[in-house]
Amino acid sequence: MNQPWLKLAGRRLLPIVQGGMGIGISAHRLAGAVARENGVGTIASIDLRHHHPDLMERTRGSRDKPAIEAANLEALDREIRAARTASEGRGLIAVNVMKAVGSHAALVRQSCESGADAIVMGAGLPLDLPELTASHPRVALIPILSEARGIGLVLRRWMKKGRLPDAIVVEHPAHAGGHLGAATIQDLSEPRFSFSRVLAECRELFAQLGLAWDSIPLILAGGIDSHAKVRHWLGEGAAAVQLGTAFAVTEECDAHPAFKQVLATARPETLREFTSVAGLPARAVLTPWLSRYLSSESRLQRRARPRECLEGFDCLQACGLRDGIARIGQFCIDLKLAQAVRGDVERGLFFRGRGALPFGEAIRPVAELMHYLLTGEKPAGLTQAPTPA
Repeated sequence: MNQPWLKLAGRRLLPIVQGGMGIGISAHRLAGAVARENGVGTIASIDLRHHHPDLMERTRGSRDKPAIEAANLEALDREIRAARTASEGRGLIAVNVMKAVGSHAALVRQSCESGADAIVMGAGLPLDLPELTASHPRVALIPILSEARGIGLVLRRWMKKGRLPDAIVVEHPAHAGGHLGAATIQDLSEPRFSFSRVLAECRELFAQLGLAWDSIPLILAGGIDSHAKVRHWLGEGAAAVQLGTAFAVTEECDAHPAFKQVLATARPETLREFTSVAGLPARAVLTPWLSRYLSSESRLQRRARPRECLEGFDCLQACGLRDGIARIGQFCIDLKLAQAVRGDVERGLFFRGRGALPFGEAIRPVAELMHYLLTGEKPAGLTQAPTPA
């Protein structure tokens, strides 16, 4: 198989995209390492101050929302600049911004001003992304969607504004980790999310809109955990693939080593799907905290009442805990993800995809992972982990 290339933002890149993972799982070390191998490295923008002791000290105990947001924007600026340095001028540095985050507009603007090559946006329809980036036309715009209907909606809205996505990430919610692109847990395995179906429907959609098939690269995400799957989907028309969990257990991942071990040693029976405080389905490892939470979720939902944000900066536009929305999650997601990135196995929330890890429980460098995905060649002595169901 000849080496396929992802053509994005005027560059010729390896067709491997590292997904954004917050809080602080994919920061400058991981994104820079992936870009240095000529892939797409992605920084997750939310609450990056946790990687900067001076910014944490500045905001410790603070309930001053503007001050906390300013610290996070400063952290994002530092991370983008550090990632660009680490990339040694190769690859592409993207920033993932969740639409569900209250400060998403400020995070997009800061990313552009700090030199990000691309903005990736999911957790809601990114209908306003062209306006938010209008003064930075060279920044690539990449929405995350899960089905052809949503892709069609975004394309038609953006075309009225004179803009097309530079690429689209198509995430399969039955396999991905973290927040998932479906309305409910029951919807996760709906046939409309099948990669084969989405690719076929997008071919029809592009033709209806007068777009060439290769005018917008489609990047498939979720459950692509082997060289064979990479090769298959590139052969079926995908321009690239995106992986998250496999990169989260690399040496360069910005999280604590204990975080990586939780993901690496997880098994099918230790994964759970639940509804996040953002109102979206999510997938994570059943750690002690998540087990306790799920056993008491119904009781907490019955007692749901509006309250002040526990962390003082209202990270989400709509939060089940803060806003007293009884039908969705009742915990502070910022606190739980911050505990996870620090390696707090007892109290953290550890998002994980369903796929097997290419190197089993081994923690290996980014370069080895990307080499395996593209060639099928593993380091000597490594075996495949069982594939979670």
